[in-house]
Amino acid sequence: MSHPLVVTVILNTNRRDDTLACLESLLQSDYPNLQTIVLDNHSTDGSVEALQSAFPQVTIIQLTENLGYAGNNNVGIRTAVAQDAAWVFVLNEDTILAPDCLTNMIAVGESDPQIGILGPLVYHHDEPNIIQSAGGVFGPYWESIHLAQNEPDQGQFDQPHKVGWISGCGILVRRGVIEQVGMIDERYFYYWEETEWCLRAGNNGWRVVNVPQAKMWHKGVQRDYHPKPSVTYYGTRNRLLTMAKHHAPLKVQVFAWLQLLRTLTSWTVKPKWRSKREHRNAMWRGMVDFLQHRWGQMPQ
Repeated sequence: MSHPLVVTVILNTNRRDDTLACLESLLQSDYPNLQTIVLDNHSTDGSVEALQSAFPQVTIIQLTENLGYAGNNNVGIRTAVAQDAAWVFVLNEDTILAPDCLTNMIAVGESDPQIGILGPLVYHHDEPNIIQSAGGVFGPYWESIHLAQNEPDQGQFDQPHKVGWISGCGILVRRGVIEQVGMIDERYFYYWEETEWCLRAGNNGWRVVNVPQAKMWHKGVQRDYHPKPSVTYYGTRNRLLTMAKHHAPLKVQVFAWLQLLRTLTSWTVKPKWRSKREHRNAMWRGMVDFLQHRWGQMPQ
């Protein structure tokens, strides 16, 4: 097997210990042609100094402005491409990789030139045998659905399989995809951006594949995960943006709007949903901002 250059891009914002642990797992990787870029987003916890001391071989770029997950990672992706990376691995700082994770993904990617994006089998870090994502698919109304989410790993995935999208906590992208379809759409800022990137690649003829032999553990989303209102905002606005950008059928867009309006009504009038008032406001804000073409960071 050939060993094309892989450049890993990690975004860190005041997550020093998680980033150190992630880099340590990368150091244990058995893939022989790997470089790493850490993008530091104005950390105040001593991250830069600690990372430089522990991993002097890692390139650290201190960002000058916060462009969100999308725009910040694009800084690293652009740098990786300039370094002649054959593959760019966009990786969350709160992940731990098995030593053969990258080797297994690259073996699959290099076996088929039409494979443009790959992802590992992702487990919950606090429940190491419980699947967080085996790749994602789109529901009939363009819902983003993780395959096998919260299922025990019982060998139900034993072969690489085609999916609609890959979880953004670890997404391996071929250089040719970036050159053809571009980088992450910075309008998204956060949430749905990797989903849209995969959709864009798939619409241009690239295959998106999950590799179950490549294993990774993600700390950020536990089984009892309760997202903040900001996630409701970005999820609402950016799903609508994705449907508009990719010309979803009219009935899909109509259903999505009716679904949102029904949820808004329920969260407003039903006493049992009083706890959802902040989420209701965030959803409404996301709908309005979509209609007004207001992108980027959620208004404070």
